[in-house]
Amino acid sequence: MAATAREDGASGRERGQRGCEHYDRGCLLKDTFSTWNWVPLEENVFGKAAPCCDKLYTCRLCHDNNEDHQLDRFKVKEVQCINCEKIQHAQQTCEECSTLFGEYYCDICHLFDKDKKQYHCENCGICRIGPKEDFFHCLKCNLCLAMNLQGRHKCIENVSRQNCPICLEDIHTSRVVAHVLPCGHLLHRTCYEEMLKEGYRCPLCMHSALDMTRYWRQLDDEVAQTPMPSEYQNMTVDILCNDCNGRSTVQFHILGMKCKICESYNTAQAGGRRISQDQQ
Repeated sequence: MAATAREDGASGRERGQRGCEHYDRGCLLKDTFSTWNWVPLEENVFGKAAPCCDKLYTCRLCHDNNEDHQLDRFKVKEVQCINCEKIQHAQQTCEECSTLFGEYYCDICHLFDKDKKQYHCENCGICRIGPKEDFFHCLKCNLCLAMNLQGRHKCIENVSRQNCPICLEDIHTSRVVAHVLPCGHLLHRTCYEEMLKEGYRCPLCMHSALDMTRYWRQLDDEVAQTPMPSEYQNMTVDILCNDCNGRSTVQFHILGMKCKICESYNTAQAGGRRISQDQQ
C-alpha cells in the first residue's frame, strides 16, 4: 500500500560549510530557549528544569544526537549565518550578507532546506515533503496520506502517534517514510522491508501485511500435491483467520489450513484436532 507523507527533516562544521547529513541550509540554529523553568516534581513540590545548551547546531537532529535534551524546533528564535556568522532572528535570508538560508523556509517549524515541494500541515503540526496536492490529511488517522489512499484505507484513530512496532521509534515526526499496512497500522518503510525478509504478518494484529493471493494459490497446489497419511485424512480442526477474523472448521494439513470464508492461509488453530466417528 502507498506510503504516508514524511516529515521533511537535517556535525561539526567549518565556516561556510553548508548544511549537514540531514539538511541543505545556510545557517545554524541557536538553542536559545535557555531560561530556567519551574516544573512540578510531585504534589506541592517544584524543581528547576534544566536549561537548553545555548549552542549552535545545523539542525535539531544534529543537536539531539550530541546533547542530553531535545531542541524544540518551534521555539527557535535565532540563527547564525554560515558565511558572515551574524546571529539574527530566524528568517530565510541573512540580513547582513544576503546568504539564502534555505530554498524552503517554514516560520513555524523553522525548517530550512532545499526545495523538495515541502508544505506545512497544520493538522500534523509539522512540515511534510509534497507536493501538497499529492496528499490529504486524514482527520481520524491524524496524518497525511497519499491521495490514492483517500477512501481506500482502514482508519485507526491517531495511528501515527504510536511508535513503530518494529523499532519502537517515533513515526509521526520521523524522517523515514511510513508504510501503511492493509490493516491500517504503520511501520517505518525500512522496518517494513526488513520485516518482509522473515514474515508477512503485521506485528500488532497478525493481519497479512501485503496481498498474499498469489502465494495462497501456490499453497493450494502444494497442499493438493501433498496428501496426508491415512490416519490424518479425516482429521478436522477449528481455525481462526487472522485476515478476516472468521472461524471455520477445516481439514487438518501440515502445510497450512485454509480459511473457508476468505481463502487465506493466515490462520491459527483455535481448538483440538478431531477425527470423524467412522474413522475411530
